[in-house]
Amino acid sequence: MENNRKVTLTYGEENKTIDFPVMEGTLGPDVVDIRSFAKTGMFTFDPGFLATSACESKITFIDGDVGELYYRGYPIEQLAEHSDFLETCYLLLNGELPTAEQKETFESTILHHNMLNDQITSFFKGFRRDAHPMAVMVAVVGALSAFYHDSLDINDAHHREVSAHRLIAKIPNIAAQAYRYNRGLPFSYPKNGLSYAENFMHMMFSTPCEEYKVNPVLARALDRIFVLHADHEQNASTSTVRLAGSSGANPFACIAAGVACLWGPSHGGANEAVLKMLDEIGSVDNVPAFMQGVKDKTHKLMGFGHRVYKNMDPRAAIMKQTCDEVLAELNLHNDPKFKLAMALEKIALEDPYFIERKLYPNVDFYSGIVLSAIGIPVSMFTPIFALARTVGWISHWTEMIADPGMKIGRPRQLYTGSVRRDYVQVGNRK
Repeated sequence: MENNRKVTLTYGEENKTIDFPVMEGTLGPDVVDIRSFAKTGMFTFDPGFLATSACESKITFIDGDVGELYYRGYPIEQLAEHSDFLETCYLLLNGELPTAEQKETFESTILHHNMLNDQITSFFKGFRRDAHPMAVMVAVVGALSAFYHDSLDINDAHHREVSAHRLIAKIPNIAAQAYRYNRGLPFSYPKNGLSYAENFMHMMFSTPCEEYKVNPVLARALDRIFVLHADHEQNASTSTVRLAGSSGANPFACIAAGVACLWGPSHGGANEAVLKMLDEIGSVDNVPAFMQGVKDKTHKLMGFGHRVYKNMDPRAAIMKQTCDEVLAELNLHNDPKFKLAMALEKIALEDPYFIERKLYPNVDFYSGIVLSAIGIPVSMFTPIFALARTVGWISHWTEMIADPGMKIGRPRQLYTGSVRRDYVQVGNRK
């Protein structure tokens, strides 16, 4: 919201002035509205958009200095403890937690949409068996628009809602089948009567030979991972979805763009990097030398610290509890890899070097350990991240499309290339 405060800029040889209004959000720092800055004949320069607010949103807020994360105003700790993933999806999409009746209807709707068109299975067969599951997901999610023509009018609120439901419902199926195709396993269909997380585990691990029994502790852990990764404000992939959507592209194409962006190792591959780091360390005996290498800046510590959170990642404490529950359930506390991880955690939480630099274990450290303990291969970590983040992406896309002030994204640039005004024809060039 605007107020009477303003920022005044003096510029040029004539000392011209221009005023910019100051806007206040519900939480967080104030924002200077620079939309009229172009009147000066100049543009701002902000690589990575670290000091630029590109949109107004009511969905998610992060206070990195304090270490807080809110979905629609609710602290993430409360949602992780009291809500499941589909209830969180409803909240992100609609702005309010559902009543019991609304929750039942929403769950039924998602269940109704969880099957894939049978022709989509032929898409999987066009890939090599060793294709990365994220490569498969980018293609198949984008291809959904070729099958569901009845919900592509982005200016129709009902179409937007149907597309959101379809994406939330179908992406676990796509992720699971990408895994099964990679492993040479027959595709597994979703099963009525199972929860969202249970169904994903069923589609991942079931075999035609015997009934797959879902462990409720592991299913709850996976559901909590989904909740904690459902949204994270204007990160790279969410901004990618918004930028793609600003052109009027259909929602399936926009979410495919988000999946592609998430695939980058600087974004969605952090928990995968944790497991690779553990493999490189090898054993508990090597931990002291490795941590000294971190201090000497010869080794990189993955899964500790966070670009946004200058304090403890609020999701990490929840995942630590979940990690302990999973390791206890599976009796893995004495497994060499997990003992190694706990040794790293102990040093990071007790050594003054890491405490002073706020290099606390983050959510990726614990979620990587949990996913590995459940039996999910490292190549599936980022697809599961994409599965969880889909609801955040589609919520931001829907919010943007419904905004009457939406404009197509068109960042400016600072050109530093050559200027050649005299063209020289071929044959005359020396």
